[in-house]
Amino acid sequence: MTFVRIKGMGRAGKVLKTVMENHGISQGRLAAVMGIGASNIYRWANEVRDPSSETVVSLIKALKQIQPEAADEFKALYLKDLRGL
Repeated sequence: MTFVRIKGMGRAGKVLKTVMENHGISQGRLAAVMGIGASNIYRWANEVRDPSSETVVSLIKALKQIQPEAADEFKALYLKDLRGL
């Protein structure tokens, strides 16, 4: 089976990794707040797998609980190409 990377895939992961690094949020901490395994966070942050749209909402909510500025940065970076539409 061959996988084709669709343009835009990995965007949430790239943004997540950047935000986590910028705000000192560990994969374990984010996973604990979300109630999931840290391996899921690893897969998203390292672009092994893309989170679903529902999961992106959950990520934002969890980031907001940990550090509201991190959630704001995630939203701004993730949606930056949609501004002005």
